[in-house]
Amino acid sequence: MTSLTTLFAFLFVLGVLVFVHELGHFLAARRVGVRVLTFSLGFGPKILKFVRGDTEYCVSVVPLGGYVKMAGENPDDPRSGQPDEFLSKTKWQRFQILIAGPVMNIILAVIVLALVLAQGAHVAAYKDEPPVVGVVEANSPAARGGIMVGDRILLVDTARVETWEDLLVRIAGKPDRDVNLVLLRGGQTITTTVHTTAEGRFEIGNIGVMPDTHPIVDSVIAGGPAEKSGLKAGDEILAVNNEPMVFRSQLISAISSRGGQSADFTVRRGSETFHIRATPAQRGARGMMDMYLTDRMKSFTPGPLEALKMSVDENIESSGLIFRTLAGLFTGETSIRQLQGPVGIAQLSGESAQEGWVSLFSLMAMLSINLGILNLMPIPVLDGGHILILMLEGVARRDFSMRVKEKMLLAGFVLLMMLMVTVIYNDLTRISWIENLMPWRN
Repeated sequence: MTSLTTLFAFLFVLGVLVFVHELGHFLAARRVGVRVLTFSLGFGPKILKFVRGDTEYCVSVVPLGGYVKMAGENPDDPRSGQPDEFLSKTKWQRFQILIAGPVMNIILAVIVLALVLAQGAHVAAYKDEPPVVGVVEANSPAARGGIMVGDRILLVDTARVETWEDLLVRIAGKPDRDVNLVLLRGGQTITTTVHTTAEGRFEIGNIGVMPDTHPIVDSVIAGGPAEKSGLKAGDEILAVNNEPMVFRSQLISAISSRGGQSADFTVRRGSETFHIRATPAQRGARGMMDMYLTDRMKSFTPGPLEALKMSVDENIESSGLIFRTLAGLFTGETSIRQLQGPVGIAQLSGESAQEGWVSLFSLMAMLSINLGILNLMPIPVLDGGHILILMLEGVARRDFSMRVKEKMLLAGFVLLMMLMVTVIYNDLTRISWIENLMPWRN
């Protein structure tokens, strides 16, 4: 069932993104009077098709993309010189057709994210707070770098960080490398260098600092270990056996591994901090305290216009992150292991679908802004590459020869294939049984 969910979620997300992208090219072509021969979702042999007017609409067997085929689109296509052919149009008209696909993906990202935000959300309260260190993990890069509880992190390399979310995003893109941090401690600025770790299947950068926040007891079940020990709704769990508890998931893991064992819970209730000894009940393979936990959250439900504004702001921020990531690939700051291909997107789609439509649509918005921006990269074969050629021809005031264009397109194709091989390799190494077949990875 999980595999079917992943497959259908992947096809749904990819299908929408590709359809909207190609619809942009199609509508722009029709608007300037270019005859569209084919509108296809997918590549390869056609499995469904029908003809309306001059256009054949079809679904092809390989669902990893799509295309719009226009009359007289390439110099080597049969041409009649009719005004409804792509190359018969002005450079400005051709530019409109080329850019329409990426623009439609950007518009889709804004609309979908606005719809998601309009539903309201619960978000971790600490993310919008200044990055003041609440916990330094033992033996972490931060601990080795001399970072202390109470330090306010001001800069990551040269980038100012105003919130925990800023800090986490900056560090996430710098796995397994030296990072310079500027800290504020007791009114003095301190500079230190830490070497980040690479965490998880996507090798996310981490330095081992966490905010000053703790899981909260939402309610307790009558007669359970939590109630018997004296824990009450509203209590903050600061630590278990002196190990700091920052997030709900940490506390659940700590309790789960201590079934039948007495543990010391450091609790804050109002302004009072004290210790409670409790023994989680062993049930099956895990310990349980019979209480419901929550992280410190904040809720919001924006109106339609506010949701749209928030969506625009978030997509602008995401675009900046995409550009920084792309730049980091060339400077070496971003690990190439963080790139994902079709398998990785399918995995994320399946995981998001299981969490619900809000999570799936959030992923769609994120992928759509990525697709829109990446298609604008000045690489021949991509829309941005064709736009670059148009601009260069405009500056030169002449059309390049077919031989020159073929060389540019070949270079772009080789670069794109190298990128595809890289992301597919990354995807395969995230599947444990396939990675086990790679001796150099073991």
